[in-house]
Amino acid sequence: MRTLLTTAALVLAATTVAAEDRASRIISIGGAVTEIVYALGQEDRLVGRDRTSTYPVAANELPDIGYMRALAPEGVLSVSPDLIISVEGSGPPETIDVLRNANVEMIEIADEYTRDGIVEKIRAVGAALEQEAAADELAAQVGAEIDKAHAAAIDASISDPQRVLFILSTRGGKITASGTGTSADGIIRLAGGVNAVTEFESWKEMSPEAVSLAAPDVILMMARGGDHGAAIEELLSMPAIALTPAGQHGRIVRMDGLHLLGFGPRTASVITELSQALQQGTDS
Repeated sequence: MRTLLTTAALVLAATTVAAEDRASRIISIGGAVTEIVYALGQEDRLVGRDRTSTYPVAANELPDIGYMRALAPEGVLSVSPDLIISVEGSGPPETIDVLRNANVEMIEIADEYTRDGIVEKIRAVGAALEQEAAADELAAQVGAEIDKAHAAAIDASISDPQRVLFILSTRGGKITASGTGTSADGIIRLAGGVNAVTEFESWKEMSPEAVSLAAPDVILMMARGGDHGAAIEELLSMPAIALTPAGQHGRIVRMDGLHLLGFGPRTASVITELSQALQQGTDS
């Protein structure tokens, strides 16, 4: 007979984890958090990860407990965690409430889209894992790498900084793009580019007129399927994009979403890659 486990049963199971196993059954939620756990050599303590945690490749072998912003208590508690390390914004709130009531320790990691934000993220994950010394060393290394990559990107772009429009979605022919204060805005700035949209914060659907007025030199997108990965020909055929310098010169840049927007230990390589892509086809 098939047995269906209820949320209540899973909550009870989570509260009876043996004391000696505390902090040895960890779930990481957020791609950057998972990368940091691996970078600190603590992956043997992981028993689950969220759907955005796809790097390193070995992380894909861990149980997938769901998408970070649409978690279900059953999926999280099914692996009997004694510690959850999550990037801020994970949820929904009702799931977080159930997990807290299950007496599972939860540590939320701030997610700021800056060089210092990455350094502090590494230190915060290290503290959660009780690996402060290793985290300080990793943070110093990553911080130095970002400083070097950012300085090179600024030098490369100083004579001709490129205006960049990050498009999140083209669902139904409607363009949803990044304003200020987003991960896309942060990485564009670190790579020496200029966000073409400063009229609004966060993510917003833009009218064709607004896209044309933004006049981006480059359109940046995530390299993935669905409405996030519209074909170049389809993008360039959209009237709003066709009228922009980016559309007229066919300058579309696609990068892996987690790598581009994760703000984790690999950010220096993202800065270098994006900087080089932005400068291709310019006179600088």
